[in-house]
Amino acid sequence: MQGVHILSEIEENVSRVIIGKREVTRLLLAAVAAGGHVLLEDVPGTGKTVLAKTIAKSMGCSFDRVQFTPDLLPSDVTGLSYFNQEKGAFTFKEGPVFTNILLADEINRATPRTQSSLLECMAEGQVTVDGVTRSLGAPFFVLATQNPVETIGCFPLPEAQLDRFIMRIGMGSLTQEEEREMLERYIHEEPLARIEAVCSDEDVRRLQQACREVFIHDDLKHYIVSLVQETRKHKGGIQGSAVQGVSPRGTLAFARAAQGFALVNGRDYVVPEDIKTVALPVLSHRLIGELEEAQKNALIQRLLDSVALPTEDWSKR
Repeated sequence: MQGVHILSEIEENVSRVIIGKREVTRLLLAAVAAGGHVLLEDVPGTGKTVLAKTIAKSMGCSFDRVQFTPDLLPSDVTGLSYFNQEKGAFTFKEGPVFTNILLADEINRATPRTQSSLLECMAEGQVTVDGVTRSLGAPFFVLATQNPVETIGCFPLPEAQLDRFIMRIGMGSLTQEEEREMLERYIHEEPLARIEAVCSDEDVRRLQQACREVFIHDDLKHYIVSLVQETRKHKGGIQGSAVQGVSPRGTLAFARAAQGFALVNGRDYVVPEDIKTVALPVLSHRLIGELEEAQKNALIQRLLDSVALPTEDWSKR
């Protein structure tokens, strides 16, 4: 099937650099196939940036990185117009956002004003500076990282920004055996320096088109919508906290992510397990309310357990 070979090649490349994290890698590849952006969240030193660089290097697309800091300006991301004395006119200098893959490292260290410079880019694939709108190349993929623990010098991402990410994924910790394997692999060499691209930007565009064609049975569409609707009905929250449910953009992201995960698993149709696997990374960060992350995850899991799932042959069109 078109796209499956590319995904398996990228996954193999990532496994040469990243120890374990198979589920994280597959979710990230599902997001790439779905054409969405990803927020990698975990404490420092868990491999977020290395994973992002490995994905970028494997895909053979243009890549740029922005280290987000409190003094970073929006123009440092999108670009700016300056007066060119030789030409006697203003010239636009493109910012790092004009690339295929943008690594927004430690995105929550930048001010809300700078964070908002990515809103138009992520939602519409374009940048407007000084009243002029410029399209970004395809594919365009933002892979952002953030540390959820530190609070000094950090600015929490607003709900509008979070909603632009198709998934928020936690890296998690290594097992004892995986950590030992990491030492063996990294102590004498740097695996990231040895991997090569396994596809081109054109391959990625074809992959994303193949993802759009993955079949979702009408009953599963109804299941996706029912889950989202239930998040909006849940006003009581946990311990009395109010919860604002998932947005319509979240509904589309949910379906796209399920299609992407089906493709990662070598299928051209979605099954219920695809939906359940992507539910937490797609929906959790879209629940707005005074809830801890563990409570949001528990709420989504409770909905997955309670919403009826019909039985069908999901491959039937």
